[in-house]
Amino acid sequence: MPDDSRADNIDKLLSDEKAIEDRRQALIADLLKQREAAMKDFDEKLAKLGYQGNSPGKSKRSHHRKAAADAAAKPKAKT
Repeated sequence: MPDDSRADNIDKLLSDEKAIEDRRQALIADLLKQREAAMKDFDEKLAKLGYQGNSPGKSKRSHHRKAAADAAAKPKAKT
């Protein structure tokens, strides 16, 4: 008898855990959809004001120097 109730408890716990995880994933998906809609609205408002944004032809600016990154990747050999 105790083994049956223990197995039932484990099954119930696993099903509850799965239900919680499914609900969590649904909430995450909903938040991502809301975020995407809000960003789209904001981008449309910026476009009305004349803001161009990051066009595909522009590269992003970086404070990192390319030469410094290459030098750090290739250490000098000791002689």
